[in-house]
Amino acid sequence: MSGMKTTMLLAALTALFMALGYTLGGSGGAVIALLVAAGMNLFTFWNADKIVLRMHDAREVDAQSAPDFYNLVQQLAQRAQLPMPRVYIIDQDAPNAFATGRNPENAAVAATSGLLAMLSRDEVAGVMAHELGHVKNRDTLIMTMVATIAGAISMLANFGLFFRSGDREGHGNMVASLLAVIVAPFAAMIVQMAISRTREYGADRAGAEISGNPHALASALAKISGRAEMIPNPVAERNPAAAQLYIVPTHVSELFSTHPATEKRIAALQDIAAEMGTSAIGSAPRASALSPVAAPQRRRSALDPHGR
Repeated sequence: MSGMKTTMLLAALTALFMALGYTLGGSGGAVIALLVAAGMNLFTFWNADKIVLRMHDAREVDAQSAPDFYNLVQQLAQRAQLPMPRVYIIDQDAPNAFATGRNPENAAVAATSGLLAMLSRDEVAGVMAHELGHVKNRDTLIMTMVATIAGAISMLANFGLFFRSGDREGHGNMVASLLAVIVAPFAAMIVQMAISRTREYGADRAGAEISGNPHALASALAKISGRAEMIPNPVAERNPAAAQLYIVPTHVSELFSTHPATEKRIAALQDIAAEMGTSAIGSAPRASALSPVAAPQRRRSALDPHGR
């Protein structure tokens, strides 16, 4: 059922792209738009991870260059019964993380240096377990492909606005112009939201089960959402469609967010914690399943890649 829904949503985005092409260039424009959409789908299928990682200037790390972080992801992948993904760090103050790749065998996970410096080990484990949840649920490919096509629709609409505004003799249909510039991108955004919001709840549940600590993930979400709104994210500002990849989107209103409200996600995680019988937020520290001894409270995370 999930695969059918994904196929239908991708088909809807492709149809929107074709409709926009028809509005701007007639039947020839629709054919060109179909070929472009098919080409984008094929290209992103094989290169989704490379596109996203290059966009963020992510650097790959291993057990030698970032032992704490790499070993944490390795333990989580083993708990999730997943192949070991490639691990990346993004040198950026904005706290965030994402997963990408066309399948679990070709997956990659990334976290910003700001996130690693801000969160405790258990909270980082919760965040990375969430990202591995996306990998386990096979969300990563569709999320990247939808972001690519939605971004292309917005770009094509901007071209339409430019060319329509340059039409000095008033040729063209005003209604078609409005569809090209406003309705199609808005419809693409709705389809994008339908994909992302459901998948975020699923990844939160999977992350809670993988890490065994839903309260740590809830605590991390609360911290990240507050800081993500205050610290600029240049990648998301240049490519707004990329915001759906993050565990918490940046500088997006609730109406146009690709994610559920953080408060709703935290409430859902608290319900999951009750189901699992785990202790509440704010209770006495206990040893994490990923670390035999609970680390003392620190101002900086033990996973801080810069050793601050």
